[in-house]
Amino acid sequence: MGKRIFAPGCALWLYKPALAEKLERFLAGEPEGAALSLTCCKNLPVLEPGTEVVNVCPGCDKRYRNNYPDASTVSVWEVLAESRTFPFPDYDGVEMSINDACPTRERTGVHDAVRTLLARMNITVVEPARTRTHGFCCGDGCYGEIPTEDVMKLMVKRASEMPAEDVVVYCVSCAKAMFIGGKRPCYLVDLLFGEETVPGTLDPDAWHKEIDDFTREH
Repeated sequence: MGKRIFAPGCALWLYKPALAEKLERFLAGEPEGAALSLTCCKNLPVLEPGTEVVNVCPGCDKRYRNNYPDASTVSVWEVLAESRTFPFPDYDGVEMSINDACPTRERTGVHDAVRTLLARMNITVVEPARTRTHGFCCGDGCYGEIPTEDVMKLMVKRASEMPAEDVVVYCVSCAKAMFIGGKRPCYLVDLLFGEETVPGTLDPDAWHKEIDDFTREH
């Protein structure tokens, strides 16, 4: 078996690098270990044959699966869902909706793992009508293809489909979309470590510039 690396992705590193480091420390302590990689998945990181890439970002996971045939991927959610040592917090049965990230649309294992984590944190999931393999983009996936103001309208529309005011997301851009749409996003990494999800950069143009700058630097 090849080595395992942890690729937190640019979005989490820009949002809360301290949480990326907490995940890194936990994974490093697991039997398989995991070495941190900050090379952007768009910049052709050199991977040994057989490398397993642990991803947080759904977009990174899809890009590694499609563009790196000698490597395999697993989401950090799937790793944590199997953990018997992670200290899951207890949210006392609070009801939350969930927005599945569109790059995971066919990744039923990711959908199941995310819901396993929520159950282990005592969170009651109230599913929207369009969910899992029938989920719908938060709007950010259309950025660059249509005017930004239309992207934000799509964000408002998708947020309005969420039955609960609190919405679990596992993509930083989805979190921003839910903020723009008037909901309270709960980013899954924040939930795991008992932290509040904060808006950060909400303007889609400014946010995507931050991502582009990170990509150029890494």
